[in-house]
Amino acid sequence: MRSYIRRRQRGQALVEFTMVATILIVLLLAIAQFGVTWSNYVSVTQAAREGARRAVVKGSEGQAAMIAYGESGARESAPELDQTQLIVQVSAPAGTWAAGDPIKVTTRYPYKISLLGFIPLKQGELVAATTMRRE
Repeated sequence: MRSYIRRRQRGQALVEFTMVATILIVLLLAIAQFGVTWSNYVSVTQAAREGARRAVVKGSEGQAAMIAYGESGARESAPELDQTQLIVQVSAPAGTWAAGDPIKVTTRYPYKISLLGFIPLKQGELVAATTMRRE
């Protein structure tokens, strides 16, 4: 009688282990996906900052140069992102590109968080903007 009960309990432990292990694996994968998304957000933020810095420093070369330096600076500071999906916009909120005016660099990058790589849970766009005064 005791060996029957013991064998039955071993089967119960196996079922409990598989249930708990499945939940833990899904939780671990969710943490990893969140970590990748957070890393991408940090990269997008840094790209906006670096793009704005380069754009305002190169202000003496004109509007076209400021836009070009801002875009290239943003892209170069985020090499781990897929450059075909990274959108960089350089603009002047005041409407003029004169010394002392603000220059704004906005970066956008898509993200998707999915369950086990199959079921999309959340998707959207990571957006960061930095405004600096032109020198």
